[in-house]
Amino acid sequence: MKDKKSRSIGKSISWRILATCDTILISYLITGSIAIAASIGSIEVLTKMILYYFHERAWNKLEYGRN
Repeated sequence: MKDKKSRSIGKSISWRILATCDTILISYLITGSIAIAASIGSIEVLTKMILYYFHERAWNKLEYGRN
């Protein structure tokens, strides 16, 4: 059974929210600047959501690990 594209998009968005919060927190702890941390997080959220979507779609084409 293959996932629909909308499921991949939903998973991408929910994961990015969690992961971006983590990135912002780590960036803040390293830099001490909420402005820099938010800048890093805002760039990271866009690039990694796009990368994750294509990664998810590629894995969806593989039969590896499926019954």
